[in-house]
Amino acid sequence: MKNIKVLFMGTPVFSVPLLEALIENCTVVGVVCQPDREKGKVPPIKKVALENNIPVFQPEKVKEDYHDFLKLNPDIIITCAYGQIIPKAIIDAPRFGCVNVHASLLPKLRGGAPIHHAILRGDSKTGITIMFMVERMDAGPIITMREEMILQTDNVGTLHDRLSFLGRDLMIEVLPDIISGNINPVKQNESEATFAPNIKRENEHIDFNKTQKEVFNQIRGLNPWPGAYGILEAKVFKVWDSKIGENTYPGRFNGEIVKLYEDGIGIKVANGEIILTEVQLEGRKRMSARDFLNGLKNKDLLIGKIFE
Repeated sequence: MKNIKVLFMGTPVFSVPLLEALIENCTVVGVVCQPDREKGKVPPIKKVALENNIPVFQPEKVKEDYHDFLKLNPDIIITCAYGQIIPKAIIDAPRFGCVNVHASLLPKLRGGAPIHHAILRGDSKTGITIMFMVERMDAGPIITMREEMILQTDNVGTLHDRLSFLGRDLMIEVLPDIISGNINPVKQNESEATFAPNIKRENEHIDFNKTQKEVFNQIRGLNPWPGAYGILEAKVFKVWDSKIGENTYPGRFNGEIVKLYEDGIGIKVANGEIILTEVQLEGRKRMSARDFLNGLKNKDLLIGKIFE
């Protein structure tokens, strides 16, 4: 495979294991990633490329600025969490096609935040799909896919890491078949398509009118980024971890602090109680609920207060 020229398009840390494996197994002639967004902070993919003396291209709008890297004449383009829609001129350029590594079992959860939404929805499994790219988002023919179970102990961070390595392994495994043509791509069933748009600020606000399971999944589905939050006494109160409680508290308000435990803060929700176990009050550091409560002069004053 060392004679295969690969152009890689990706940006975040999710893409790093795959790029490293491609460098080891193929000839990576160039890397395309998003522009640097913060001074002194470069995309993780760019760092790996520069360490391996691979040319880096960072177009602001790839649909307008792609001619320079296509001059590298790659045999195949492999994309993974790049962050922009790829135009037809790029898709059609390499002789073995433009292949994408996507973190869901397509056609379910097309879009930019499939790992978040898999947990937010309470799915029991997700996975990796390898597909040929088309002009529509995540709609191309499926080359192969592999499932990954979602554990009750998972959050976005743990699931992200497993899927990152699963994507690496599956792409390296199927790449020789793509090159040899020993594949049978399958058209996606459009009637089964669901979507996973990027997380917005309103998705982060905890709705304590929902059920225990829904609130639990929202909290872990936003941990460690960007984080779920409520508003307590006009301050942002982030919640990083929680567990489902056993009490019901009839007659109490949803969002009301109903009980303080040794290791958590019990909140009334639609069908019972959610216990916050890792929190962060505005202006303070992230900490266990135990440490947060121990730091209060009179923690019992929390009882009866209501999250907005």
